[in-house]
Formats: sequence, structure tokens, C-alpha cells
Amino acid sequence: MDFSKLNQNDKTAALASAVLVITGLVAATTYTSYAITWLAILAAVGMLFVVLQPQIAPGVKLPGSKGSLMVVLGGIAGVIMALALLTTLGFIFVAFGFADILFLAAILAGLTMAWTGWTAFQAEGGKFQIGTSSAAAAPQTTPAGTETPAAAAPAAPPAAPEPAAVSEPEPAAATEPEPAATDYNPNDYRPRDT
Repeated sequence: MDFSKLNQNDKTAALASAVLVITGLVAATTYTSYAITWLAILAAVGMLFVVLQPQIAPGVKLPGSKGSLMVVLGGIAGVIMALALLTTLGFIFVAFGFADILFLAAILAGLTMAWTGWTAFQAEGGKFQIGTSSAAAAPQTTPAGTETPAAAAPAAPPAAPEPAAVSEPEPAAATEPEPAATDYNPNDYRPRDT
């Protein structure tokens, strides 16, 4: 695993996802009130796979663009952890212990995942691209029955135009000038300027 190939946003997303998985697992197995974090843990595992997919499984095609998947998974984790914080605010500070500290770290990691997902989504142009289109998914077949990829090879650049032959301009034919159009309108009752 070469983390130097990741950009700063992907490094932050991977770190936040790993923190959420570790701290969420400890917090969720310690108290049953933190059970909602299991969904955020699953979203964090998904985010780790989306970020590290080019290195882990380069042959696997994601079911959407990287930014779209990151904003969905990060949004799920961020919303679930924010809701978990709101539901546990009443008793989290009563018996504050090690699991509570890890739970707060998991909340911070979930919100960080949501932020990094949003920045990756905006970096791609802000358009959801989830799922594959039928044209891109269906391979084209040739008459021989062999499959060819849907994307065609780029066409050769057009040939440079040949320079035009220089010829002498033809003399203009003598023509009579056209008569000037009058601007008189019988329905116009204004006096004309002369």
C-alpha cells in the first residue's frame, strides 16, 4: 500500500475512515447505546475501499464516480454519527469513560468523512454519477462474434489543408449603380429631414 500516491483529501478520508472503524467498534461493543455506529462503521469500510480501490483491486470497476461514492458514504457516516451524538448527549457526560472518548473520536471521524466526501464530490464537478449507463455497460459485438470495447479508438487527426493556389484577381465588371431607395412612406405624417 503506497499512501504517497493518494492526494491530501484521500489521505484524510482514509485516516478518518480507519479511525471511525477502530473507535466505532470499541464504542459499539462496549455500550449498547452506541449500536447505531454499526451503520457508520459499514460506511467507513466502504469509504476505505473507494479511496484505496486503485491500489487494492485495480481491475474492479466502481459503480459510480469516486467523488459521488465518497459523498454518499461520507454523508451516511456523518449523519449517523451526528444523530448518535444527539441521542446520547443526555447520558454521555454522566459516566464519562474510555468508551465515551472513543465514541467522540468516532463522531469527529464521521464528520471528517462527510467533509472529505463533499470536497471530492465538488472537485469532480458536483454531478452525481452513480450506476452505469446501458451504453457503457453493454459491449459491442462484431459480426464474427468477438466483443469489442464500447469506447472506440480515437480517430486520426484530419490532414492539413493544402495551400490554395494564388491567382490574380479578376477585374470587376462595370455595373450601373443601383438607384437609391427612397425613405418616403405615405403613412408617415412626420415632416422629412432634408
